[in-house]
Amino acid sequence: MAKIGNKEACRVLAKQLVHLWKQKTRTFAVSSKVPSMSTQTKVMNSQMKMVGAMSTTAKTMQAVNKMDPQKTLQTMQNFQKENMKMEMTEEMINDTLDYIFDGSDDEEESQDIVNQVLDEIGIEISGKLAKAPTAAPSLPSASTSKATISDEEIERQLKALGVD
Repeated sequence: MAKIGNKEACRVLAKQLVHLWKQKTRTFAVSSKVPSMSTQTKVMNSQMKMVGAMSTTAKTMQAVNKMDPQKTLQTMQNFQKENMKMEMTEEMINDTLDYIFDGSDDEEESQDIVNQVLDEIGIEISGKLAKAPTAAPSLPSASTSKATISDEEIERQLKALGVD
């Protein structure tokens, strides 16, 4: 425009150019202030949380200061006494249950009676168990074959019982 001599167009374009430079400068200034404002916002948020925590702490401290130390001591002693009672009761219950379940010789007595009866009828369990078939280790379940008792053995057992 300057080459053709249009001064008015040159002035308008020059004003626009100056306006663009100022706008570019303002944009850089604003973009540099945004992170600063973000940081300030985070700091203010942290300070608000700190104020809230301090308020809660102050209320708690006021409540603690209002407490009677003698009453607190008495409550703690009562708790300790009741806790000891509970432990003693639990120990007595455990001892009683241990005595009931462990002190019983009924199983041994019943096994002795079963062995005596089996001896009277002539059945020897320990010998039979040693001769009993076992499941093959590769099979998942026990063997289904039945052990056969000979007629002579049955007759011997019947005679031992007194049955002819």
